[in-house]
Amino acid sequence: MKFEKIHNKGQARLFRSPYLEMLTKAHPLVIWGMYLPIVIGFPYLASARFELGAGRIALFFFLGMFFWTFFEYIMHRWIFHMIAESERAQKFIYIMHGNHHHYPRDRERLFMPPLPSILLASAIFGLMFLPMGVNAFAFFPGFLLGYLMYGSMHYAIHAWNPPFKWMKPLWRNHHLHHYKDEHKGFGVSSTIWDHVFGTMFDLRKEKEDKEKVNELMYK
Repeated sequence: MKFEKIHNKGQARLFRSPYLEMLTKAHPLVIWGMYLPIVIGFPYLASARFELGAGRIALFFFLGMFFWTFFEYIMHRWIFHMIAESERAQKFIYIMHGNHHHYPRDRERLFMPPLPSILLASAIFGLMFLPMGVNAFAFFPGFLLGYLMYGSMHYAIHAWNPPFKWMKPLWRNHHLHHYKDEHKGFGVSSTIWDHVFGTMFDLRKEKEDKEKVNELMYK
């Protein structure tokens, strides 16, 4: 997925049809609006209808959030950066993630768009429900909140300068993934699994190119 030039302006054209093209874009507030009712409503349902205790709901909710960090890493490393041989598979990966590496500052494609997002979320909930039963009504909203926080962090990394000093390592890790080595730095909202699997950049040894950093700063 190497490109001769990474474009910091503009966006890729993914489909000839303007209607399909429209379905590839999303605003963060739309995605939050879609999933926040589930994040709030499912735990209530778990309590009111399935009579799960508050402690059990909290435990599964936070386990879901933690599981998201692992899912994020797995998807980013082995699915979005999968090496494809066929032209059709290459096009699919470009639509899913390659276009983001080509145009990393395209703000309209920093969240998964609504239609595929809903289909994927529904399938994931179904898969979670099979082994967990009603506990999925506490686990899944935690997982979704993890996704919303990840998506918001991803949006912030590509759309803003780091607002706090302690957030700079996440910004640097993800920018190094885009602009130096796409085979490292797969964590976006967390670097836990990069440390576990040995794909973390050594930020102490990575020298900052002040000119390039200045180019990437929003003024």
